[in-house]
Amino acid sequence: MTDSVTVHQLDGVQVISINRPQARNAINRAVTAAVAAAVDELDDRPDLTLGIITGTGGNFCAGMDLKAFLAGEDVTLPGRGIAGIVQRPPRKPMIAAVEGWALAAGFEIALTCDLIVVVQDVCFGFPEVKRGLVAAAGGLLRLPRRIPPSIAMQLALTGEPLSAVDASRLGLVNELTAPGQALDGALDLARRITPNGPLAVQITKQILDQALDWTVAEGFSRQEPLVAQVLASADAREGAAAFTEKRPPAWTGR
Repeated sequence: MTDSVTVHQLDGVQVISINRPQARNAINRAVTAAVAAAVDELDDRPDLTLGIITGTGGNFCAGMDLKAFLAGEDVTLPGRGIAGIVQRPPRKPMIAAVEGWALAAGFEIALTCDLIVVVQDVCFGFPEVKRGLVAAAGGLLRLPRRIPPSIAMQLALTGEPLSAVDASRLGLVNELTAPGQALDGALDLARRITPNGPLAVQITKQILDQALDWTVAEGFSRQEPLVAQVLASADAREGAAAFTEKRPPAWTGR
């Protein structure tokens, strides 16, 4: 990894930290490449169940680095978009641990995640229209699926911020924490997931993601091969054996 992104593993969790506090963790090319590599590692390693993405220095991410943009730097990756994640999220669950500001692409990164943990003074926002730009890194596509579409429309057209309290009221965030505790809150949430079967967790995320585009009737047929993969796994047998033998399961992810 580069100095602009740090990565470490903790109890089955890949913690990815954007580390450009001097630029409020704005996304440049180096950040995009490093986050993409960290997400690939998360998906490839059987000992990792989920990921957390956060920022250092009291902010999550202020969006695209406009200085890099003006200098002609491409801060995206083909097929993956900005931060290497917005167009192709990981197969495994991802939690956003948000402090301070999550603006523009920073907000879009958070919306890419499956779960969001924030401190009480966080502000989200899509200020792109104020700069003659469009929130095209998935924000306009994902936000109306997470909150009422009329509220999403208002936020996107005005460029006004959304407070953590209002985000919680609208059901956008999962946990509110005290200042400075977003990462700890995300790790606590992660610890409630990592004891579960890793393959079952991954397939559950996949079904939930895709179910938004299915009718209930077609959903049963579409989820069948995914569920069959889990039922045929060694983990399914291990889970049943551990239950009957009254012991903790020893998952392999297979």
